Amino acid sequence: MALSCMRCSPAAGAVRRGLASAAPPAALSFARCGLRRAAALGWRVAAVTTTGVQGAKDAGLEKAARSASQSKVENGSPSEIILDDFEDLSPLSENDDSTVSITVVGASGDLAKKKIFPALFALYYEDCLPKHFTIFGYARSKMTDAELRNMVSKTLTCRIDKRENCNEKMEEFLKRCFYHSGQYDSEEHFMDLDKKLKQHEGSRVSNRLFYLSIPPNIFLDVVKCASKSASSGNGWTRVIVEKPFGRDSDSSSALTRGLKQYLVEDQIFRWIDHYLGKELVENLSVLRFSNLVFEPLWSRQYIRNVQLIFSEDFGTEGRGGYFDRYGIIRDIMQNHLLQILALFAMETPVSLEAEDIRNEKVKVLRSMKPLQLEDVVIGQYKSHTKGGTTYPGYTEDKTVPKDSVTPTFAAAALFINNARWDGVPFLMKAGKALHTKGAEIRVQFRHVPGNLYKRSFGTDLDTATNELVIRVQPDEAIYLKINNKIPGLGMRLDRSNLNLHYAARYSKEIPDAYERLLLDAIEGERRLFIRSDELDAAWELFTPLLKELEEKRIAPELYPYGSRGPVGAHYLAAKYNVRWGDLTTEQKA
Repeated sequence: MALSCMRCSPAAGAVRRGLASAAPPAALSFARCGLRRAAALGWRVAAVTTTGVQGAKDAGLEKAARSASQSKVENGSPSEIILDDFEDLSPLSENDDSTVSITVVGASGDLAKKKIFPALFALYYEDCLPKHFTIFGYARSKMTDAELRNMVSKTLTCRIDKRENCNEKMEEFLKRCFYHSGQYDSEEHFMDLDKKLKQHEGSRVSNRLFYLSIPPNIFLDVVKCASKSASSGNGWTRVIVEKPFGRDSDSSSALTRGLKQYLVEDQIFRWIDHYLGKELVENLSVLRFSNLVFEPLWSRQYIRNVQLIFSEDFGTEGRGGYFDRYGIIRDIMQNHLLQILALFAMETPVSLEAEDIRNEKVKVLRSMKPLQLEDVVIGQYKSHTKGGTTYPGYTEDKTVPKDSVTPTFAAAALFINNARWDGVPFLMKAGKALHTKGAEIRVQFRHVPGNLYKRSFGTDLDTATNELVIRVQPDEAIYLKINNKIPGLGMRLDRSNLNLHYAARYSKEIPDAYERLLLDAIEGERRLFIRSDELDAAWELFTPLLKELEEKRIAPELYPYGSRGPVGAHYLAAKYNVRWGDLTTEQKA
């Protein structure tokens, strides 16, 4: 049986952006969680086509929704739609004719235990999953349903706002979790899984989501077996594919061709960058496109450079075997940092629809030149003793070859050849075993021409440069560095931060990126997932560099565990008259 595909999810009702004019006057349904997300992001509530909801109910809900939204219009623009306006309408939005079955393939692995199951519980806890859903774990390990539930229960936590009935919610969630043991390349075992899924789905429309939390070398085996033996016969089937998606252009293209033997593009959800689901990355486009103060400055005329920085304060620690095959460039730069760069630098999309956003990101990637060796610095951490504790070097990891030249650190300068960004260096830096842990975007603006106060800053005008910092993790914040006068009779200047500190401003716990991306996959929302042509363009930038590094076996510069990285990274930045912003002494926002 071939995998069936439907663009719209009949599960948890949809709230979509900007579809009011395009959608047929058919049905409107709301998932309470979806509505909450829409209000938080300022999306317009729009009618969308769905299935399994009776016309009379749809008409009543649509009329009530329109009335509620109109009552919230102030000064000609819609404000937030408050969830309470729809509480009495929830019975109208229930869809008893469909169900969602989520199969976590590789359920016994660390990713499933630490991220996927906790994210699914968080969605259930927030009433974001549809009324009828089932979660199946699938792996080769022998395990009973009870053993799976016991394993999963150890990683579940409730929100820090301590809502009531937390333990009850956990018990209810675990009752929806089941396990099936089978081989990844066995159609027979997937047929057995299909039978179990059908028992839980009953006569409802069955929608199925497969999450591949497995090594990439068995992606195709699983997709083939799921396609032939466990796809939905009357609803949609979708597959989430985790990174790494190939090692270079050729392997990535081969994997895409293999998947498309059994799936169409709309069924493939390439999850190569969970950072796109981070709250601060989500806020990046909101910050730029909804604030007039920023959009006019977003160009080469005012911005000197952009820095995308990722650092971890620990090494491979037992994962060296996996990491040594890919290295820091493939693991972090080619996906996480490059995706953030594309989102940062893209032109204003036609709308907030997934295809419009992804079209603009692809244009950015295609405007960039492939990386050259002279614009890259690589490093590898070595053993270091600090405070009486000795931290092992990368090649001292028992899972890593002693002669490995795989980089654990990389810095690169990239350029976008278009009218907006011509000549602006985009500096990336990523590394393990560094002095701190974090991820941030730093936008350094140009010097003020003819600055009247330059005497107060001396010869180093960089100390007077405005800088916008978006701290993705940890301790999320957005702050703008400005110059101001210190109170007093004299004229002394100081550098201060205009600061949006998320923990201080918002009491609600920030959702994990996996929650957002899982919910998007269930709802069929694609803007945070990677399209095949976008992936091709990303690999084209890095593949020539990766091949040269590996063919020539270029030795990385060594740096001590817990340091700020190799000295070469400073020379690379200085080459373009830039200082790394994360290495300066500054007050924490």
